[in-house]
Amino acid sequence: MTPGDCLPREGGVYVLRLALDEPADVMAGALGSRRLPRGSYAYVGSAHGPGGLAARLGRHLSGAGRRRWHVDHLRAVARPVSGWFAAVPADREHGWAGLLATALGGRHAWPGFGASDCRCESHLLHFSRAPAFDEFRRAAAGAWPVDPPAVEVPATAARLPDEERRRLVIELDMRRELEGI
Repeated sequence: MTPGDCLPREGGVYVLRLALDEPADVMAGALGSRRLPRGSYAYVGSAHGPGGLAARLGRHLSGAGRRRWHVDHLRAVARPVSGWFAAVPADREHGWAGLLATALGGRHAWPGFGASDCRCESHLLHFSRAPAFDEFRRAAAGAWPVDPPAVEVPATAARLPDEERRRLVIELDMRRELEGI
């Protein structure tokens, strides 16, 4: 089982939470190289292609595949913590990145990172303390009250014992059904 097995196949927007335990030099294609400080990071992306959130966020949580996107280069040195997601329009990606900066105190970590196809400063944010999911969920609900609420899946979901993993999948399915995701 992979992390993607706990995620919906619908399209949506996600936050990949990462921890960088030590400072690291990261080379990210045309963006070049940058030394990133240790700490908590949040990368915001959208997944509206084949396989939806299960394919994209699942790939980022597992670290599978070749390095294709900016975040893949960071993912090679950072530890995944969790994924936050909701079945919302792709353009919400920009709003979520802004919300993480304004409401949760994230600092844009690398100009242009994950934002080569938009005018956002960056889709990678650095935090001095890890952002709390409940805090993000409340802020997103206040900003977009008609959107389905965000859901969190731990990065360790694929490594849970079978019984706990089944319980998590059932819990996420029930939560998505109740919340209309």
